[in-house]
Amino acid sequence: MDNMYRTFYKSPIGKIEITGTDKEICSVNFVEGKKAGRATGLSPALKKCINQLDEYFKGKRQIFELMLKLSGTDFQKAVWLTLLGIGYGETASYRDIARSIGRPTAVRAVGNTNRLNPIGIIIPCHRIIGASGALVGYGGGLWRKKWLLEHERKFLNKNRTASNLGLSHKILRRVKIKKQRDTPRAF
Repeated sequence: MDNMYRTFYKSPIGKIEITGTDKEICSVNFVEGKKAGRATGLSPALKKCINQLDEYFKGKRQIFELMLKLSGTDFQKAVWLTLLGIGYGETASYRDIARSIGRPTAVRAVGNTNRLNPIGIIIPCHRIIGASGALVGYGGGLWRKKWLLEHERKFLNKNRTASNLGLSHKILRRVKIKKQRDTPRAF
C-alpha cells in the first residue's frame, strides 16, 4: 500500500488541502471553515502539484500535468475524466457532460458527481454552469467559482494578445488522458 501524504497550499482564494501518494494526487479541496488534518509531509507528487497550482494562480499554467488517483464508480470516473476536456477559460453545462458520456438523461447524476469531485481545480468542476449560463453549485462556494472563471478568462485573453511571449493568435488546447495501471493523467 502506498504511503499517503497531506499538505496545504495558500491560494489567493483560500487554503487548499492536497493529499496524495508518492506518485499520484488523491484530493485537492478548499478547507476554509472545515476541520482539516495536519500536514504529514511532501511527496514528489504533492510538490509537483503545489508548483503547478502556483503557476495556475499566477496565470502561467493552463493544463495540469499530474498523475491522478480517482476513487469512485465507473460513472463518476467517466464524468471526472470528461471534465478534464473542458478548456481553460471555457464552460460547459451538466447537460453537455451527460451527453458527452452517452447518458443524456443523467443530468442530475452528473451534477451530484460534479459536487463530489475530490480533485478540485485540477479536475475543473468550477467550469460547469447551469443550462441557462448561470453559475450554479460549487463546493468551494460560488464566489470562488466566479473568481476562478474570471481568473482563467483574464489570463486566457492576456495570452491571446501577448505576442511578446511568442504565442500564436490562436491558442490550441490539448487534453490527453493516459492510463498507467488504470491511473488517469491529464496533460
